[in-house]
Amino acid sequence: MKKIFLGVLALAIETSMLQAQQLQPFKDGERVVFTGNSITEAGFYESNIWLYYMTHFPDRKVTLFNSGIGGDVVGQMNERFEHDVLAKDPTVVVLTFGMNDSGYFEFNAADAEETAKQRVEKSYNNFMLLQDKLKARPQIQKVLMSSSPYDETVKNDRNYFRGKFATMEKIVAFQKKAAEKDKWGYVDLFYPMTEINLRGQKEKPEFTISGPDRIHPGKGGHLIMAAMFLKNQGLAGKPVARISIDARKGVLASENAGVEVKKKSPTSVEFDYKANSLPFPIDSISALWDNPQKQSDVLAIYPFIEEFNQETLQVKNLKKGNYNLLIDGKRIGTFSADTLSKGINMALMSNTPQYQQAKEIMHLNDLRNDLERKLRDYYWLHFNYFKGENLLFNDSWLAFDKVREKAKTDGFVRSKMDTYQTARLPEVRAMWENNIKLLTQKIYQINQPKTRKIEVVSTQQ
Repeated sequence: MKKIFLGVLALAIETSMLQAQQLQPFKDGERVVFTGNSITEAGFYESNIWLYYMTHFPDRKVTLFNSGIGGDVVGQMNERFEHDVLAKDPTVVVLTFGMNDSGYFEFNAADAEETAKQRVEKSYNNFMLLQDKLKARPQIQKVLMSSSPYDETVKNDRNYFRGKFATMEKIVAFQKKAAEKDKWGYVDLFYPMTEINLRGQKEKPEFTISGPDRIHPGKGGHLIMAAMFLKNQGLAGKPVARISIDARKGVLASENAGVEVKKKSPTSVEFDYKANSLPFPIDSISALWDNPQKQSDVLAIYPFIEEFNQETLQVKNLKKGNYNLLIDGKRIGTFSADTLSKGINMALMSNTPQYQQAKEIMHLNDLRNDLERKLRDYYWLHFNYFKGENLLFNDSWLAFDKVREKAKTDGFVRSKMDTYQTARLPEVRAMWENNIKLLTQKIYQINQPKTRKIEVVSTQQ
């Protein structure tokens, strides 16, 4: 079965590479809304994309919004489009769907094939309604992004729905065709992530970046999703900085950084260094229920460091021996002259001042994301429960009593209730929204790169 998957997959990826439209990087002032289901609602891939912009383009102030609702199909995204997407005044809308549209337990029924066909048709028809709304707003840049894949081939006993992958392929196909026809941006997550799963499963059948439930990627999977989006924007290969210095001649090359040599000799070099970007800090904490995957877990299977996190320092013509690297007077590490001549990646060194600066940005961005997810819990209840009760945005005691009663029998509703008890108060939501703005403002204050004094000094001195 996996051989068939691999053969079809190779053709699909090749076709996607030939025809998919490349996105333009976000410009200063852009307001980008990501509309999707629970994978979007989790907030991690969007947060990673924004963190890249915060660190790599510190002077480019963009705003990214989470408009994901767990369990949504595209028809529900269409129904909440005005309230939950347009209300954010977007300049860019990124639309992703397919995981829920394709169905789940229906694949265990005798009429699974016919049901799958009907679900694809329904998804397409509902997409057409939302497509019309987007077409009516030419000022908005539109991007269709395929769903991350359902992993049908991973070896585990959970949520096996034979035929779901093929059904999702049909949805991916009409998404891509629509994007090409309308000249919208298109990002393919489905096939490249499937290829990563299949490659890993050759060595370890239980390997998956799609999560233990075959559906929800962990933090590592979300990092890969962000990387694929950024790559589609043409940002892979853009270094944090690249500098090359000759201990005798001075600066040989500099990319995305300013360098001024103060001292040079065969046994020591001192220079001022100011990169235009900061390194991307890698998180080593899992944060999704029932999924222990960390960002750092996927670095061995996806070339994120090579593509997006290169802050290289090369020092040539040093006398043989070992050298201390000091930044702002702090020893960062010790390297041989040969290693320095080949070049080192400072973005891998979490003790540099610039990495610590980036880590603080990551921490504030995580706090911002946590607050935004609280707001998404609030909107989840309104669009998934209150709307059906004709109580949309009605936060009265009557509404609260009704949803509290519903929570006794509905686990999804129950999971949102702790947040809703406070979120139903407009003053609380206003406070969270204001704190999100304050955190974002703080990030754009502290994300400015600084001039660093770098010394490469022989350990014999």
